[in-house]
Amino acid sequence: MTRSQRPGPNLQDPEKFAREFTEELRFGQGVDFVRASDTDLYMALARTVRQAMISRWIQTLDTQMARNAKVVVYLSAEYLLGRQLDNALLATNLQATARHALASLDLELDTLREFEVEPGLGNGGLGRLAACFLDSLATMAIPAVGYGIRYEYGIFQQQFNEEGRQVEVPDSWLRRGSPWEFPHPEMSVNVGFGGTVKHNGTERAVWTPDTNVVAVPYNYMVPGYRSDAVNTLRLWQAQAAENLDLNEFNSGDFQGAVRTQTEAESISKILYPEDSTPQGKRLRLQQQYFFVAASIHDFIHNVLPGDFDLRRLHERVVFQLNDTHPVIAIPELMRVLVDANGLGWDEAWEVTRKCFAYTCHTLLPEALEVWPVDLLEELLPRHMEIIYKINSRFLEDIADAFPGNDWRVRRMSIIEEHPVRAVRMAYLATVGSSKVNGVAELHSKLLRERVLPDFAELYPDRFTNVTNGVTPRRFLKLSNPELSALITYKIGNDWVTNLEELRELDQYADDPKFVATVGRIKHENKVRLAEVLKKRDGIVLNVDSMFDVMVKRLHEYKRQLLKLLHVVVLHQRIMDGESITPRTVIFGAKAAPGYVMAKEIIGLINSVAATIDADPRARGQLQVVFPPNYNVTLAESLIPAADLSEQISLAGKEASGTGNMKFALNGALTVGTLDGANVEIRELVGPENFFLFGMTEEEATGLRDAGYSPIWYYDNDPVLHRALEAISHGDYSGGQRFAYGHVVDSLLTDDPYMVLADFASYIEAQNEVEKVWADQGLWQKMVVHNIARSGFFSSDRSIQDYLDRIWHAPSVPVHK
Repeated sequence: MTRSQRPGPNLQDPEKFAREFTEELRFGQGVDFVRASDTDLYMALARTVRQAMISRWIQTLDTQMARNAKVVVYLSAEYLLGRQLDNALLATNLQATARHALASLDLELDTLREFEVEPGLGNGGLGRLAACFLDSLATMAIPAVGYGIRYEYGIFQQQFNEEGRQVEVPDSWLRRGSPWEFPHPEMSVNVGFGGTVKHNGTERAVWTPDTNVVAVPYNYMVPGYRSDAVNTLRLWQAQAAENLDLNEFNSGDFQGAVRTQTEAESISKILYPEDSTPQGKRLRLQQQYFFVAASIHDFIHNVLPGDFDLRRLHERVVFQLNDTHPVIAIPELMRVLVDANGLGWDEAWEVTRKCFAYTCHTLLPEALEVWPVDLLEELLPRHMEIIYKINSRFLEDIADAFPGNDWRVRRMSIIEEHPVRAVRMAYLATVGSSKVNGVAELHSKLLRERVLPDFAELYPDRFTNVTNGVTPRRFLKLSNPELSALITYKIGNDWVTNLEELRELDQYADDPKFVATVGRIKHENKVRLAEVLKKRDGIVLNVDSMFDVMVKRLHEYKRQLLKLLHVVVLHQRIMDGESITPRTVIFGAKAAPGYVMAKEIIGLINSVAATIDADPRARGQLQVVFPPNYNVTLAESLIPAADLSEQISLAGKEASGTGNMKFALNGALTVGTLDGANVEIRELVGPENFFLFGMTEEEATGLRDAGYSPIWYYDNDPVLHRALEAISHGDYSGGQRFAYGHVVDSLLTDDPYMVLADFASYIEAQNEVEKVWADQGLWQKMVVHNIARSGFFSSDRSIQDYLDRIWHAPSVPVHK
């Protein structure tokens, strides 16, 4: 009997589950019930559930390797996984069993699940998308492995001080350990930095690093839903090659003795270290090379057969670059093929280009990474040589394709010359990949026409679109169980893996009983969220009001300021004696620690919230709350409770968005611009079921080109004028005049994301929201249409698009 054939414990029987749980408690945690802490109980539960997946995991790996399957390797600096227990219970169909087994021991599943700490291994949509994609790949039985970094502290924990300003504290998600990971120090990889390069007269070179860091892998299981497949997420932790200088320690220099260890471990210490300093930039580049070098080595040496011909590497793997963070993998693979394995340059370049595909996640030029040449030459001298050669060959191709056009050659160079010599990583990714995709129809169009137009002209067949998606397992089945049960009752359970089946619900939009049930479930979800926030943050919500929600990363282009101006307008209407629709406005966002304006906006939001909370006239009509530390766990309670989804970025600035999809799928109506995936959401749910406002991308570009003057809107719109004056004069900052004056000044003098230009249209759309809300029959009918028509936004569909358009990796079924 092989290892994959050995049966794991049959845990579907509650008695057997309870027995395994008590054994894990005793032999895994080393305690009995009398001495067990809540953490002990949670860890034992997690390890019990983990047992149910291990045999499937091993069998999945054995099956895929036996089939010589092509593997999707997802390279991402972020993975926002969320809590693992509920997803594991769902994948193993152990939810009811675990609940009954624990009840027999006088324990509650709902109590124990609260002791799980969410891994903060991502910053926002990029990391959550990566986690959704891993879920879909396993559910669809596609051989895949995700690679990333095991950040010791991850994204920071957000707190607010007495003034309502953001304070960052370390996110110690590993302080109790993680029952979901499997460390494998015996499979560690050495990753080098710095040093010298010697040439021997051929294309090959010998790179001798002067510093080595050890990458230690930690494996996580990624179970598929109803597929029996369990894929792998492998995260790398950095350690020093030599942990302790014993001579220095014995001489009394205790800090010096561990200096090398400290420097090495800093690479995987924290997600996205502040990079406004040279040291921060250096550390970020080290992080990026560290994880891609370890990952490429791991795949070649631990996944492929020992005698595999690397000239056929593209037949066995596609490396998907999730944004520019892992793009240094392109010269790294060239180094491995040419220097370590003796392939000729042209042969290696052809293999490399076929192996890589690049997803661009932005339209903002400042978000396209560039790395100073000096820094690359210091840390990765051989890679800089390779980049120079890639660029030289590429510029020759441009000169041949566009003879006499020297300006185009300079414009498209991977190396930019001003303000400092630097490598444009998006250009390197485009040149070194077989496919480049945007993440929504509009984004992909603008990517071709505005961001990388020269490359799209040179490589017209290289560009494609894959609209993002979200996993219905976590963001409907798990997070909204009552609605999920209703859907299953009406159309069966196949929607969980074929979300387009939700379209069958459209016929019930005119069924008063069904519509009323959907409305009741929404209200119950609001009550549930209220309980969560009261326990979590001491926030008391009015569950009979409209829940108007804006949760996303705090960035000026997402225009939280536009939402805040609307809040001020609503408050001023109340002060004028008008009645408004009772509304609870919920913000959730983190600002990057070095992003001063974003942090000022958070402070202003909290100041406005406090002012409104202290005004008795607003009680029962308007409430603004900003729970700190918005994360996946809170999202799972908040999204099902939302009535109105705010997707209000300036058209042409948001690549896609996935929060907009989650809200629509859970029955929130969208107020939004024609930006990112909003365009596709509106097309699918119907214009009549979407609150549209604002300029189109073409109109915004035209206005900017014509000479945008934000002060004109201030002078000519009395509602806007009054709102900005109130903020500037201290009405919402305890009487402190100009406490947030520079926020107002930025809007009046620059307003890069045209908040003031779209203000009047936004207010008009919100007025329409109130009119529709007053007709609850119509509102709930629109809700049903949104749910029924959101099936396109499944991450399963996204993955199928990647398979069809880019990866061409067949499914490998795994059977018990």
